[in-house]
Amino acid sequence: MIRKKGKIETFVDKVPHWALLINSIVLFIILWKLISMTERGGFVFAAPEVILKTLIDSAKSFPFWKHLGISLFRVISGFLLAFVAAVPVAFLMGWYKSIRSVFEPWVQFIRCIPPIAYLPLVIVAVGVGESSKITVIFIGSFLIMLVTIYQGVLNVDETLIKAAKVLGASDREIFFTVIVPASLPFIMTALRLGLATALTSLVAAEMTGASDGLGVMIQTASQYFQMKTVLMGILIIGAVGMILEKVVKLIERKLTSWQEKMEI
Repeated sequence: MIRKKGKIETFVDKVPHWALLINSIVLFIILWKLISMTERGGFVFAAPEVILKTLIDSAKSFPFWKHLGISLFRVISGFLLAFVAAVPVAFLMGWYKSIRSVFEPWVQFIRCIPPIAYLPLVIVAVGVGESSKITVIFIGSFLIMLVTIYQGVLNVDETLIKAAKVLGASDREIFFTVIVPASLPFIMTALRLGLATALTSLVAAEMTGASDGLGVMIQTASQYFQMKTVLMGILIIGAVGMILEKVVKLIERKLTSWQEKMEI
């Protein structure tokens, strides 16, 4: 071990990130293969090569891409609507104490309720069409993004605000030149959390009378104990989530390049 800039650097710290990632994937596949070789584990977790073959065979058919496309449309639509709604509400709550006093207790109360609990109400209110699926995803994503951005506005350094006032800045100028830039990292975090919540709400959303989608594919396969299809669908949702998060991280690096990053 060597000491570098006040931190102890071990051998693992010297290993390239890509090498650690490959090792992690290999170990995961080995563990997965070992579990699939057991009697009980083999029934629940199909072997990696079986899942890969199932994925390749499914990718050759139109229904697979239809399921994937419809689910992506629902996730992105619900997520974007939630983001557009969460940003102004979060800033209003963080900027005006009167609005905060009225809405904060209700936000804290509602966010403790899982989105799946709203299913009966959503179905009765908007029916079983696409709007019900998007609404369920919207509810889950909206609340997590609202709270995250709201906390970011509240945590803006008071010194920055006081300095802007001393320099003669108006409330409008303070809001757009101090509050918004300082809250940007929290907004990006909210985007990542909102995307994750949208994906975790997807299966629940597609329980509202859906005929297509990854959630429907998983539920249908589970009814016939086609566990390889179930596991494939779960892995696809996870992979989609990782890809979308990478996109958000890329946007974050572009927008917050001015901010000093701390490497861990």
